[in-house]
Amino acid sequence: MAARHHLIDRAPSAVWAVLEDEGLYGTWVVGTSDSRPEQGDWPELGSSITYSVRLGPKEFTGRTVVRRIERPRTLELEAEAGPLGSARIALDIRPWGDKTLVTVDEHPLRGVGGTLHNVLLDSLIQIRHRTMLARLARLTERRTPAGTNEGAHT
Repeated sequence: MAARHHLIDRAPSAVWAVLEDEGLYGTWVVGTSDSRPEQGDWPELGSSITYSVRLGPKEFTGRTVVRRIERPRTLELEAEAGPLGSARIALDIRPWGDKTLVTVDEHPLRGVGGTLHNVLLDSLIQIRHRTMLARLARLTERRTPAGTNEGAHT
């Protein structure tokens, strides 16, 4: 299981504003681009988005489905990557003073990733999460000016 946390210098409401915008998914999630709505109203339970995933010269379509949401604290997703399988990605969003502590926990569920899941794969996921959470922080902080942290204890 690969879990990582990051302190974002904005209120939880600002983080949620980014998480709720399906068009931004490809901006902060490492390895994805061109995210677009597929089904339902993102991020409502059962809604989904699709996006492009590049692996070397090949491009695939990925899909992510909301499996659990408890605003303003929890968002759990299932990322489906065709023959590569699927993974559970859980985001925990907590107020931390006037900032937000975001923890991401990911593990493979099905397919090749689930079969080959090991410490090495968890290490690679950790590296991906470090970049992903830094992107989420930059995007959130850029979209919400400093000093506008009203509602920090949402």
